[in-house]
Amino acid sequence: QVQLVESGGGSVQAGGSLRLSCAASGRTLSNNAMGWFRQAPGKEREFVASVDWKGGNKRYRDSVEGRFTISRDNAKNTVTLQMSSLEPEDTAVYYCAGGRHSVALSRDTVQAWGQGTQVTVSS
Repeated sequence: QVQLVESGGGSVQAGGSLRLSCAASGRTLSNNAMGWFRQAPGKEREFVASVDWKGGNKRYRDSVEGRFTISRDNAKNTVTLQMSSLEPEDTAVYYCAGGRHSVALSRDTVQAWGQGTQVTVSS
C-alpha cells in the first residue's frame, strides 16, 4: 500500500507563488502516473495536472496552463507542483494523487490520495 504526504501549502497574495511537494512511501509509484487535483468549498474535486511515469508527458487543466509546472523525481519518489501567478480562483485544498496506469491520470484511475494541503490566494 502506498502513502502520499503533501507539503508546501499556505496563504499568498494574488500574483504570488507556492510550491507543493508530495512524497510517496510504502510502495514506489515510479511506474505510475502522478498528479494533483484540487477541491474548493462546495465544488467537486477537479484535475489540475499530471505527469507520466517517465516525467515527459505532462497535462494541465486549461486555467493553470502556463502558470503551473508539474515535475517528478523517481529516485526520491516525489512529485512537485510549482504554482506561479496565483489567482484567488486557485484557492482550494490540493491533493496529490497516484494513478493505476503509467501515462494517463483521471479521478477514475487514482489508486492513492494524499491527505490534502490548503492553498489560499487573497486578492
